[in-house]
Amino acid sequence: MSKIAFVFPGQGTQYAGMGKKLYDEVDAENKKLIDKIFENNEDVKKVVFEGTDEELKNTKYAQPAIALFSVILTKLLKEKGINADFVAGHSLGEYSSLYAAGVLSEIDTLKLISKRGEIMSNANIDGGMAAILGLSAEDVENICNEIDGIVEAVNYNEPKQTVIAGEKEVIEKNLELFKEKGARRALPLAVSGPFHSSLMKPVAQILKKEFENYTWNNPVTPIVANTTANILNSADEIQNELYSQTFGPVKWVDTINKLAENKVTKIYEIGPGKVLAGLIKKINKEIEVINIENVENLSDLID
Repeated sequence: MSKIAFVFPGQGTQYAGMGKKLYDEVDAENKKLIDKIFENNEDVKKVVFEGTDEELKNTKYAQPAIALFSVILTKLLKEKGINADFVAGHSLGEYSSLYAAGVLSEIDTLKLISKRGEIMSNANIDGGMAAILGLSAEDVENICNEIDGIVEAVNYNEPKQTVIAGEKEVIEKNLELFKEKGARRALPLAVSGPFHSSLMKPVAQILKKEFENYTWNNPVTPIVANTTANILNSADEIQNELYSQTFGPVKWVDTINKLAENKVTKIYEIGPGKVLAGLIKKINKEIEVINIENVENLSDLID
């Protein structure tokens, strides 16, 4: 029996006016829900609805903006009678998956994500990230191990695309080394911190404390973990995973392979952009990917 998974994108897919666009497309009931989500967070709502591309680059606003799409579109997809056998998310997307999995309510999912964005934005940890294309993950890891200073492989996006993170100067100084060792490209990323690297551990401690403010349910739908690609079936496992992924890797290749092993043949990417669809095609061409980026995509689905 073939199975379905819902997957959720990470940061980088935000765009100006996205909140207002979604708000205008949904019915009165969901407008009320969106108002309630931002009830005590008017400054974030203003940027999510009306902010410029530049303002939305700030992780404080980017995270709730992307997650709002993921959560509301998941709710609408479920109302159409389409449900998942598994869920997974890329980085921030793992938090968006909490609603889909039945772990947190819509409001608590967005509240936690807004808080995560704020914590990460305020942390101001100096560091950078770069995408290494054309080398195997193992080669990237080996090169990182040769370098003096903190540089780690953190996002295993596709077989020949791995993102590194660590000390900014160390990364900038060594991009040429990756090319000398056979990388097709080594591109610095426009991000505000060394996400998923060991430098983020202080942020993980703050997030762990924040988790205590929510009521966590065991998942109705299992989550495939970023850091291990293990299948998570309890609230405790999920909190440990969210803590660990702050300074641990996103093993996206392993995640998609795990879904395929569990007979997933159709994946809905829910949220802005088609980034994950592109990665999934490079990992497993057999899986059908359907993008749900807006309300219009939902009406295109056959009831």
